[in-house]
Amino acid sequence: MKNLVLSFGLILMAAFTMNFVATTNAAGAEIAIDKDVHDYGTIDKGADGSCYFTITNTGDAPLTITRAKGSCGCTVPDWPREPIAPGESAKMKVTYDTNRPGRINKSVTITSNATNAPTKVVRIKGNVVVPTPAPVPAN
Repeated sequence: MKNLVLSFGLILMAAFTMNFVATTNAAGAEIAIDKDVHDYGTIDKGADGSCYFTITNTGDAPLTITRAKGSCGCTVPDWPREPIAPGESAKMKVTYDTNRPGRINKSVTITSNATNAPTKVVRIKGNVVVPTPAPVPAN
């Protein structure tokens, strides 16, 4: 009976070990982004509010971005619609409406099939100012 219990315990321990190894070595797409935050600094009202984030697939399966959503209507992401091959990179363009003066602190939530981060958030920040007009020379 003692041998039966010992054998059953060893089999159970082997099954748990195999399951742990299988889950820790899971294959799949992995996402890496070149920066977490893009800082516009001080930008003039009406200026080009576009910036880019480089997305790299560090996994071993194609990375598919299914959605990218700005935190408000003034922040519009344009993400790669085609899968990103392992080891390859693609750019995501984020455009902020600079016709809104004031502080910028917005986010873009990226949803993908990445095993390391199925949801990833990047941010944009800065300050949109109304440029002061140049002085008119006196006659």
